Amino acid sequence: QVQLVESGGGLVQAGGSLRLSCASSGRSFRGYEVGWFRQAPGKEREFVARINLSGTKTNYTDSVKGRFTISRDNGRNTVYLQMNSLKPEDTAVYYCSVDPGSGWGPLGRGTQVTVAS
Repeated sequence: QVQLVESGGGLVQAGGSLRLSCASSGRSFRGYEVGWFRQAPGKEREFVARINLSGTKTNYTDSVKGRFTISRDNGRNTVYLQMNSLKPEDTAVYYCSVDPGSGWGPLGRGTQVTVAS
């Protein structure tokens, strides 16, 4: 079973950067696509980015294109989300999940990102 742990969140000023990490504390997720999601207060959870097994293909929601970069280090069993040029509307709890091919699995506990204006 893949158990995910997100980290790296925090408080940052608008225009700043953060790097989130998603690590598996259980089974390796090198055989899965991995995605990042976020949920802001009072809003539905939304897809942010995904990366394929080899790390050669990525997808992003339009609002983060050009600012966020997803990457993975299969040797370290970790997926990263580099977030640059952060905006107040990026404030949310960020979660990661894996897709074994049958849809996204359970999320981790999440990490809070707060962007101050």
